Amino acid sequence: MAKAALYFITGGVRSGKSRFAEQTAQEWAIEQHAALHYLACGRVFDAEMAERVNRHQEDRENSPIPWKTWELPTDIERIVEGINQDSVVLLDCLTTLVDNELFTPQKPLEAEFLEETFIKIMKGIEEIQRHAACLIIVSNEVIQEPIFHNEFLHTYAKMLGLLHQGIVERADAAYMVEWGIPVMKKGGTRI
Repeated sequence: MAKAALYFITGGVRSGKSRFAEQTAQEWAIEQHAALHYLACGRVFDAEMAERVNRHQEDRENSPIPWKTWELPTDIERIVEGINQDSVVLLDCLTTLVDNELFTPQKPLEAEFLEETFIKIMKGIEEIQRHAACLIIVSNEVIQEPIFHNEFLHTYAKMLGLLHQGIVERADAAYMVEWGIPVMKKGGTRI
């Protein structure tokens, strides 16, 4: 079975990366006559997050193609039960997935657990790729932030950076979105 096309889209908070990812997914779906699937990894924990979730839901509701939404804050590979080779999957976002997988009350951030978490996330991505036509992954670019004075944040940023490198290495295209402008960092012409 062929692997899905893989696109990675990153940028700072409120950079326009999710909007660009949604537009890219819609264009891909129209071109390929594919179904759209939104893999939401975020959990609503405050008013700002609720507002962002609502805005993204409204954007998808106004889409020319219907979206099927999957709320999977962990264990993303579970989406494969409902997708096929005619599916475009938008994972939004890797940052919250890492947060959800890493920071569980019963798991200390020891080397073995960190390695298991990295492998689990990468295997989830690979599993989705085996079952879909296209996988688009959105993530925040937090590595540039001055957060290394906190052990937990340092661990989180390190994990996210390693995942970014692993995903971009496998990606067909990678974009950095700044001020609503996507800049291609890897790949050929846009979808």
